[in-house]
Amino acid sequence: MEQKGVTVWFTGMSGAGKTALAIRLEEELRKRGLRVERLDGDIVRKGLTRDLGFSKEDRDMNIERVTFVAKLLTRNGVAVLASFISPYRAARARARQEIGNFVEVFCYASLDTLVERDVKGLYKKALAGEIENFTGVSDPYEEPESPEVTIDSGTETIEESLGKILAKLEELGYVPTSEDDSAYTEDEEAEIEARLAALGYL
Repeated sequence: MEQKGVTVWFTGMSGAGKTALAIRLEEELRKRGLRVERLDGDIVRKGLTRDLGFSKEDRDMNIERVTFVAKLLTRNGVAVLASFISPYRAARARARQEIGNFVEVFCYASLDTLVERDVKGLYKKALAGEIENFTGVSDPYEEPESPEVTIDSGTETIEESLGKILAKLEELGYVPTSEDDSAYTEDEEAEIEARLAALGYL
């Protein structure tokens, strides 16, 4: 099947598993022969948006720039995996509208789980009032109201979560099923059958 461009938008609080899942999905899509580009919050902020801070206006501008890049790639038949906290519903809605082929994946984990995982201790500092504008603590995180996929990284394995995302992408026609990878056209099947018959196998 010809590849259809799509942006898979991973949203969720820091430490909820967005990047880890996107990396696994990238591996799986490449195995299936698809063109993939991964846009990650930390990487993008070192280049495309390094001039921006963490105010609401700057966060919105960050997502606006990422949306522009994702739109161009999607329009050119690429599977774009965008991993951004993207805490505001309105900004994600604008991204969906601009990009068109858009699958929202909400990566959830309880605050207790996030604090437990946080090796840098950022959540503890934020909870103690030492960090301003920290999403989910001193700044809001607006959960998606109707994402295409919701995963709970506190209770699911990464492979279980990956399976849910792949199933949705297959259902929407953006990704061939793994069985399709080796599928033959009708003409190819007929030719193979003819060869097998000539060899006495059929």
